[in-house]
Parts: sequence; C-alpha cells; structure tokens
Amino acid sequence: MTRVVIIGGGPGGYEAAFTAARAGASVTIVEELGLGGSAVLTDCVPSKTLIATAELMTISASSGALGLRVNGGEPTPGVVSVDLGVVNGRVRDLATAQSSDIEAQLEELRVRIVRGRGRLAGPSVVVADLGRGGSEAIEADVVLVATGARPRVVADAEPDGERILTWDQLYNIESVPEHMIVVGSGVTGAEFASAYTSLGSTVTLVSSRDRVLPGEDADASQVLEDVFLRRGMNLLNRSRAQSVTRHGDGVVVTLADGRKVEGSHCLMAVGSVPNTANMGLLEAGVALNDMGYIIADRVSRTSARGVYAAGDVTGVLMLASVAAAQGRIAMMHHLGEAVTPLHLDSVSSNVFTDPEIATVGVTQKQIDEEGLDVHTVKMPLATNARAKMQGIHDGFVKLHCRTGSGMVVGGVVVAPRASELIFPISMAVEQRLSVDHIAGTFAVYPSLTGSVAEAARQLHQQRL
Repeated sequence: MTRVVIIGGGPGGYEAAFTAARAGASVTIVEELGLGGSAVLTDCVPSKTLIATAELMTISASSGALGLRVNGGEPTPGVVSVDLGVVNGRVRDLATAQSSDIEAQLEELRVRIVRGRGRLAGPSVVVADLGRGGSEAIEADVVLVATGARPRVVADAEPDGERILTWDQLYNIESVPEHMIVVGSGVTGAEFASAYTSLGSTVTLVSSRDRVLPGEDADASQVLEDVFLRRGMNLLNRSRAQSVTRHGDGVVVTLADGRKVEGSHCLMAVGSVPNTANMGLLEAGVALNDMGYIIADRVSRTSARGVYAAGDVTGVLMLASVAAAQGRIAMMHHLGEAVTPLHLDSVSSNVFTDPEIATVGVTQKQIDEEGLDVHTVKMPLATNARAKMQGIHDGFVKLHCRTGSGMVVGGVVVAPRASELIFPISMAVEQRLSVDHIAGTFAVYPSLTGSVAEAARQLHQQRL
C-alpha cells in the first residue's frame, strides 16, 4: 500500500487525499489550523459569504426602480440596513461547518489527520510538530506539499487586528466601518472595496496602478471603475501607500506623494507570500523561485523525487480550483493513473465584485501584444431583454475565436453571477468548440446566456 503524506489541508491537500484514498493508498494529512485551509477558514468561503450579503444590499438599493415599495409606501433610500456582527457570525459558522464536512469525508475514507505543522526531514520523511507538544516522524512513499500562502505584511503598515487589517482579520468586526480604506486594487482589494461599499461604508480604494484590476480585461476594469464611481467610491489610482498608522479610533494612510487619507479602518490587500519558510524544503532538494514559491511542473512534480506540490504555495494560479486540480493530478501521476497535465489556458476565473468579472482562455492583452489572428465580438448587456427586466445596466459578453477555424479561444463576462455565465464559454475553450457550435445551440429566451449565443452568431457572420 502506497504511503501518502500531505502537508496542508486546503483544496490542494484534501482533494489529493480524496483521490489517493479512493485509489487505495494509505493517506495522512498534517494540518495546523483546520481542514479546508485558508480557502475555507479565512479566504474563499468567508469572503464570498460576506459578498453574498453585500450583493443583496446592492439589489435592495435599486429595488425602487423595479417598483418595489416597503409596506406600500414610497421608496426610501437606505431602508435596508445590515448587522455586520450577525453577518460575520454567519461567516464564521459557515466556514467552521464546511471545515467539519471536509474532515468527516476524509475520516470516512480512513484518512489519518495529524494536528500540527509539517516539515520535511528529507524527501521521504515528514516531521509533524504537534499542536499538543512534541513531534512525530512519518515515513512516506510520496509527499505533497500544499501549505498555501498568507497575506503579505508591509513593515510600515503592521496589522493590529482592529483598525489595520489583513483580509483574514475582517470577520471579527461587529459594525459596518464608517470609512474603509482599501490599499491594493488587485482581486482581493477590488472584491472587498465593492462589498463594503454595498454594505454601507464609505470606501477609498488606493491603487498604485493606472486602473483597478490591472491584470484583468481593460474593458471589464473600465466598467467596474464606472460602477464604483457611480456608487460613491473614492478611487485613488497611481497612488502608492507609504505607511498606515493608527490614530485613536481611526487610521491615517500616508501616500508616497505626501497626501494623507483618514479613515476608520484600513484593509491591506497587497498580495501574498508562500508558506515555505522553515520547512526543510531546500535541504530535501525542493527548488524554490526568487519569491519563495515551490517550482512545480504541469503534473505537480518538484525537483525532489517523490515530492509534489499543489496550490498557492506554487504561485501558479492562486485559485482554489487550480489547487484542487494540482492535488488530484499529483496523486494520479504518482499512482500510475492516466493523467492530463494542467492546462492554464482553459482555467476560468472570477472576480466577485458587483458586477462580477469572469474570464477564460486568451485575453485581449495577448491578442494585442502578440498579434493573434482572432475575431472578437463584445455584446453589451444593455441590449439583452432579460438584463432589462432585472434592471441590469452594466456589463457585457466578449468572445474571441480563431479567424480560420472559428474555434473559441477565450472570453470575458461582466455581469451579476458572471461566475455562472462563464461556464459555457469555458466548455467551448476546453473542448475546442467553434462559434458555430455555440451559435447553433438553443438559448432560453429571455436569458443572459442569450448574449453568449448572440456573440457567437455575430462572430460567425464576421468569419463569413
């Protein structure tokens, strides 16, 4: 029986454990904080739960235009309020419940769970420093390192857990911040800036870049910026935060040009660092890159024989879905099962702002910079009948296809629940379908997916 030892119980770790245990391996997971890792306990599950409440607040804010009245009276701005203490209590409860569910599933498969911090003592021995004290050496035929990453902390903006916060410290706040300053306009910063605006905070978003979400489609970023400004957010682009200090019941963010921004709270969303320190990785022959991430190939192998890596610790694409895929691929590869290497070109991702931004495949930036021979169509949702019924004014569907074959190579959706709407485009990219396949598929009328079909029909006409 193959002995599998997994360090880290996040999506990369627990999905690998499911795969290996179902294949008959003897599996041990060493996890320090709780099953599910940061994705379940402090990141994906908590943040998207908070965002779900924020989404309802956004809907209620526009309900008057849809003809809704409270008790038959006139529409009253702000008539719906939020109890953030209750919201965050629900967030914590859901995270704990999800972690317990994962643990129960692992135990059902006879996976051994060791509470402690794992490290390598060579490529075939994992030492678990136990939470109750002492340590245990566990021999392994194969090791998977899936220890994730943590929020990056800046020296001049030390979090205190009360007013200066990282994203994993937000869920103990009992009342809606009066003025939340968000430093960082990447995915995490944009998501929380959007959420707290909907929850009723005044929000200032400090970005060192030219635009919000600099890594996303430029058209999508522009839509989001327009929405943010219309909802009253303060956007400070091309503004680098120099320091954040606590002043009584508030904070002061000092910018590089000397300007100061005062608020009640500050969220630092300035990236992540991998959890690779003091793990014996280099001594075991596991190579790291200049930023400390583990170097892994497309089947999750590291430079050390028998040692694999999955998830944020690899820095490949910091998504729970990618971590899970890397973990499954690692186990299937080692156990000799048929395996398809990780293809990042077909990975879909989503930014949970309001509206959401979902993307897959070839990007507009790649098309422009590499001169790719593709056709592109962008369909604004403002022309979609279902969008009009639901009061949706912002967003679009964008499709890219090869000029000759018509094969769908990428797409972007900006819309409420774009995370759901991107799936047919992802399927088309993964299965190498043409725009003719999509154009010839019936879409419900009226529906938002009708814009996907219409974009495909327009691309069909372009090719002709």
